[in-house]
Amino acid sequence: MTKLKVSSAELVKQAKSRIEEVETADAIALMGNPDVVFVDLRDVRERHNSGFIPGSFHCPRGMAEFWVDPESPYFKDVFAADKRFIFHCASGWRSALTVSALNDMGFEAAHLKDGFSGWVKAGGPVDEMS
Repeated sequence: MTKLKVSSAELVKQAKSRIEEVETADAIALMGNPDVVFVDLRDVRERHNSGFIPGSFHCPRGMAEFWVDPESPYFKDVFAADKRFIFHCASGWRSALTVSALNDMGFEAAHLKDGFSGWVKAGGPVDEMS
């Protein structure tokens, strides 16, 4: 097997050096703030199996760049709101890469540093799929 020029871990490290990372305790303190939108990038099966941050907006990882772009046919109105967007995945890797790409596009966002697993470990509220 050929060695990659850049590993996925290195891509994440580079992304994290360029983006805003929100600590879990700080994110939990933002719960209920009407000016903050938590965006869950995890697969629908992850949300179903593990639960989700109450009130979070589900945006599958593969659609993020398209859903935030007002010129895309896939644009979602939620991303037109004048709010603070905090993206997360399970551990913070996918969200770091996503937020880096979105920031490059000109869409300001942050990511939950330790992901949903850190949220759960810190005792953050979790809703279950019904």
